[in-house]
Amino acid sequence: MSSQERYTELAHDLRISRVITGLWQIADMERDGGSVDLDSAARSMQAYTDAGLSTFDMADHYGSSEEIAGHFAQRYIDRENVQLLTKWVPKPGGSSRETVRIAVERALSRLKADQIQLLQYHAWNYADPSYLDDLSYLKELQDEGLIGHLGLTNFDTAHLRVVLESGIDIVSNQLCFSLLDQRAANGMLELCQQRNVKVLAFGTLAGGFLSERWLNTPEPDQAALATWSQMKYKRYIDEAGGWSRFQNLLNVLHKTAKEHEVSIANVASRFILEQEGVGAVIIGARLGQSEHIENNSKLLNYSLNEGSCDAIREALGSLNAIHGDCGDEYRKPPFLTASGDLSHHIESLPRPYPTVPGSDGQTLALSGTIWEDLAGFSRAVRKGNTIFVSGTTATHGDRVIGADDPTAQAHFVIDKLEGALQSLGAGLESVVRTRIFIRNMDDWEAVAKVHGERFGSIQPANTLVRAELVGDEYLVEIEADAICQT
Repeated sequence: MSSQERYTELAHDLRISRVITGLWQIADMERDGGSVDLDSAARSMQAYTDAGLSTFDMADHYGSSEEIAGHFAQRYIDRENVQLLTKWVPKPGGSSRETVRIAVERALSRLKADQIQLLQYHAWNYADPSYLDDLSYLKELQDEGLIGHLGLTNFDTAHLRVVLESGIDIVSNQLCFSLLDQRAANGMLELCQQRNVKVLAFGTLAGGFLSERWLNTPEPDQAALATWSQMKYKRYIDEAGGWSRFQNLLNVLHKTAKEHEVSIANVASRFILEQEGVGAVIIGARLGQSEHIENNSKLLNYSLNEGSCDAIREALGSLNAIHGDCGDEYRKPPFLTASGDLSHHIESLPRPYPTVPGSDGQTLALSGTIWEDLAGFSRAVRKGNTIFVSGTTATHGDRVIGADDPTAQAHFVIDKLEGALQSLGAGLESVVRTRIFIRNMDDWEAVAKVHGERFGSIQPANTLVRAELVGDEYLVEIEADAICQT
């Protein structure tokens, strides 16, 4: 296999291994108050590097993973030959410019580096536009040289597009993509190919379930599962149709693995690696305990033939599709996480916009755009169980979000509507009426499709008209009425 096939370029100055070693299990190894020996773990990382697996993925919340990587980088390697990728997953509610700097400087200190090669960002709630402020502050630090490149993690297709159309240069989106979870194939891969963004796919082994260990075995009890990864991906198996259908898939993979003289794990990851738009797969390691270096290396030494791919696709056809878009498991039910909710990730979601009491028992939500002060109106008003959301454009502070893309603008407008509703104790499901105003009639279908995507299961009454909007930069404006149950 050529060098080009063993590596992928995220940018002209960032070439990574197509098999990335993930360090998320460090947190699992330390969850009962234990600690991982830095030097022993660093030596384990050296073994991966010696095998040509030169890229490692970690995060600020993966236990001591960043400290381990920093120790490794300082003691064992030439930094130019190893790529250390990390993530920043802030608490929901937005951060200040100074808070963002502190987070980046903390990661640099842990990694013992002058620059983070790739910093990947996670947002908890798209209805809270402060995630765009976070990304803007990160871009400032990138311009300063503290960050080499920016990536995202667990962003869905719509909001990857919003970010790209808002002038933030993104090189990758790390997300769950496996034989059990094919959501990335529903638009994400296409957008990534169009915009030269690489998918970094995790979960390809489904926490180890996609292996010989579970072939033709009885279904395990959720309470008896040993690791967070197993708890998480058993939920995916259940969502995909249950243990019997999963066993059918395993048997197809077992037959393919024997044909190619590799493991089931190799086949499961190789199938994802061969999808257009996928830059790399991320395979977790329990450093010093369970590493599978030789097996992971085999991934880069063969390809699946068309007959094998057809058999796998047929087996996938018997599975239920995982609900929603990429990353939805962290934002809406069903929460396909280790605990089945967000309790071990966040405490609560703050309201996106401040609210103040108005006259005659009303409550007002204010998004802070210049138009609200200029024209003397609220983003939304709640009176009793009824909420009225003002005509809303793709404005955030003094910026237009989404540039000249009607799809991106429409998604951000609906995010703002949702944020106003959340701030007043409701959600999109409470909407009974929407009115859409578009500048260019040629944009009607793109905007209508976004409305259908976001309101398809709600189906409020709706009107769409062409209108002269205030400001040439605005392509769409939407207002909404909602009735709450309480």
